[in-house]
Amino acid sequence: MTAVVISELMREHINRLAASGKRSDGRVFDEPRSLTVHKNYIKTAEGSARVQLGNTDVLVGVKIDVGEPYADTPNQGVLTTSAELIPMASPNFESGPPSPTAIELARVVDRGIRETKTVNTEKLCITPKEKVWIMFIDIHALDYDGNLFDAASYGALSALSCAIVPASKIGKADYPLPLEHWPISVTSAKIGSSIVVDPNLDEERIADARLTVTTDENGDVRAMQKGLKGSFNLEEVRGAIRTSQRVGRTLREVIQQG
Repeated sequence: MTAVVISELMREHINRLAASGKRSDGRVFDEPRSLTVHKNYIKTAEGSARVQLGNTDVLVGVKIDVGEPYADTPNQGVLTTSAELIPMASPNFESGPPSPTAIELARVVDRGIRETKTVNTEKLCITPKEKVWIMFIDIHALDYDGNLFDAASYGALSALSCAIVPASKIGKADYPLPLEHWPISVTSAKIGSSIVVDPNLDEERIADARLTVTTDENGDVRAMQKGLKGSFNLEEVRGAIRTSQRVGRTLREVIQQG
C-alpha cells in the first residue's frame, strides 16, 4: 500500500514538473545524462567496456571463439547477445533464468548491432560452411537508475570497438574486430504530453510510453523498439527520430574516443 502511495505522489510530482517544462534532475527534455566509457575493463575478455550513463552502470564483455556458421550464412561470423540483471543492480531484479526484461534488453541491443551491420561478419569466416568466429556479447547491469537499453547498447558498441579476434588460436596473427559502423540508440519516454530523452528511473517508472531509436553514423534509422502501454503519434515519432540523430552524433564521439 505504501509503495502505491509513493508511486502516485511521484507520478504527480514528475507529471507536474514535465507540464512546466522541467525534469526532476534539472535536465532539459532532449538532454541525455553524462556518458562515461572505460574500454578494456576486463583483461581476460577479447573486448570489454564499463559504461556509466548517469547513475546507470553497465559492464559488457565480448568473447570471441571458433564455432559453426548458420546454414543460411555459411561464410559469415555469428553474433549472440545475452543480458543478466541481478539483485545487486536493483531490488526489482531477481536471480535465476533470464527475465522477460533481460531478454528484451538483449534483443534490442542485438538488433541495433545486427541491423546496422556494425561488424563485417564476412571477415570472420575461417572456413566456409565449417568454421567461423562467434561473438558472444554478455551484458551485466551493475547499478540500475533507468534506461538500460541505451546504457547496454553503448557498452556493447564500446566493447566491440576495442575487441581483438584471437586468431592465434588457429595459428594466425590476432587482429582487431572488423568494426565498420557505429549504431547509437536514443530512448525517449512519454510523460503526459511531454517527451524526455534518456529517462532516469523515476521518469521510467511513471512513463506512459517508450521509444528506442537506433541510428548509424549517416543518421539512417536502423532499428526501433516501442515499449509500455501508451502510444506516440506520427509527429512524436518523427521528433524522436530527429532527436536520436542529433543526440546520437554527440554520444557516438564519446564512444569512439573512449
